[in-house]
Amino acid sequence: MVAQTLFELPIQASPSSGSTGTIACTLPAPGVYLLTFTAPPDNRLVTPFCNAFMLALDIIEFSHPPGVVITTSGVSKFYSNGLDLEHATSTPGFFANTLFALFKRLLTYPMPTVSLINGHAFAGGFMVAMYHDYRIFNPSRGFLCLNELDLGVPLRPAMSSIFRQKLTPQTYKLLVLEAKRFGGKEALEYGIVDGLGGAEEAMKLVAERKLVDKPKTGVYGVLKAEMFRETLGYLEGAAGDDERDAIQHENDSERRVAGQLRVEAWNKSKIKAKL
Repeated sequence: MVAQTLFELPIQASPSSGSTGTIACTLPAPGVYLLTFTAPPDNRLVTPFCNAFMLALDIIEFSHPPGVVITTSGVSKFYSNGLDLEHATSTPGFFANTLFALFKRLLTYPMPTVSLINGHAFAGGFMVAMYHDYRIFNPSRGFLCLNELDLGVPLRPAMSSIFRQKLTPQTYKLLVLEAKRFGGKEALEYGIVDGLGGAEEAMKLVAERKLVDKPKTGVYGVLKAEMFRETLGYLEGAAGDDERDAIQHENDSERRVAGQLRVEAWNKSKIKAKL
């Protein structure tokens, strides 16, 4: 796309991640805002990245006419490789105040959003794509995957519910309980993406569905908030996740102790029966 550059924002290095980069906004067509984030090597969702992303969305909303936002990566191999787990777990309030704030901004954004997935989108990177309204996926490069099962990391409610609300139960199960990797063809067949291709196909989607016109009545974001009320509730209640997780961990520990005692009692009963 040959397009006018509207602005460019720096992505500063975080204390636990040395990666820096930029988010550039161009105008490939009237009312179409293309955000390209480039934070090598793989666009990790650290605090500076998320904050720059949200600022870019603010600038578009409050400084330019309504239209459509397309996001993509300037790193050819990755759309985003998800969280930096060390950064996420060591940064106070990261989930509630940063990551989920970005998710909420995308979910309720008052303009249509299109994720142009040029390469791999794993875990949190896949979530970012799902929080967009539409997805166009490279047919020849990259996989979409929730690999929390392989990493031994639980999914928080706001991370899981967006897939549950947007996909079929069968696809949701494959993603969460089998950590299945979806290439382009399968992602389209399972309804995860709306089309295959690159920038040309994304622009075609925008034109065919007349997306530039959709936000003009001012209710686009409100309608989305109602559509995905469950997920929005989880995002807004994320501050209580840690307390809930602690209670669940305590309950699980009690369950394990009780289960072990029952098994021990059963083994003793078998020995007595033999006597």
